[in-house]
Amino acid sequence: MEFTTRMLEQFVVLTREQHFGRAAAALSMTQPPLSQAIQRLERGLGVDLLQRDAHGVSLTAAGAAFAEDAQRLLDAQAAAIDRARRIAGGVEGTLRLGVVNSQSYSFLPKLLRRVAQRLPGLQLHLRQNNSATLCEMVKTASLDLAIIRTPVEGLEQLAVHELHREYLVVALPEGHRLAGQASVPLYELAGDAFALPNPVVMPAFAEQVRSACLHAGFTPKIGGQADDLQCVLSYTSAGVCVSLLPSQMGMTDTQHVVFRPVEGPSRDLESAVVAVHRMDTPDPAVKQVLRIVKDD
Repeated sequence: MEFTTRMLEQFVVLTREQHFGRAAAALSMTQPPLSQAIQRLERGLGVDLLQRDAHGVSLTAAGAAFAEDAQRLLDAQAAAIDRARRIAGGVEGTLRLGVVNSQSYSFLPKLLRRVAQRLPGLQLHLRQNNSATLCEMVKTASLDLAIIRTPVEGLEQLAVHELHREYLVVALPEGHRLAGQASVPLYELAGDAFALPNPVVMPAFAEQVRSACLHAGFTPKIGGQADDLQCVLSYTSAGVCVSLLPSQMGMTDTQHVVFRPVEGPSRDLESAVVAVHRMDTPDPAVKQVLRIVKDD
């Protein structure tokens, strides 16, 4: 016999009311169809679920056990339907998020906190890499959403949402001759060794740093190279190099480093922080997280 949700609901309501008339009223039906439905259920099971008398009904031992199981089935079904609807609405499930490491220190903790507050059923699986690699991972569906810095190639193939503008700042060893100044003219670093991003791993950012120095009248002298920005900053923390880094890196609790704005305007020092996803209709969770990101 196939048990429908309606049959289980009828039996559960009857066990709660312990009276056919009251149960029928609660179910918005008349008593005879309810009585017939319960009889069909008992025949299908091959057991007596109820003891009937003039005062109402009571449960047999089998009926009490079946009532508990029927309620669990109904609760599980309701939970499954509710979860499917939450996932379809983007408020539950899993979202694979990529973030460049310059956004890891201020932006990312704030985003994680807001997602936990507003979308407690949604899990974020985080990946950290450079902008070019994260873009490629989004294109190949290895990531659902990525927060990256421009300039980067290949954005025309993705949906792009600008979040905010970011500037490069000078990172100096704490004992540097210019560390006491409120801002630093970039040309005054012409004789310093620079820690630079690896142009193979971070080509767009490496070119941005190089271009800013060229417009200041010099080619940066290479004192060290690194595949990620935290390692670039380590050279400066060690006191062996200066560096140009995104302003978000100034949020780090890095010892022996001072961050100073570059004196004077320069178009080479500005970049956009953007969220990217595939152009086809994104997962509903992407839309939900984008709303939170844009509220920042």
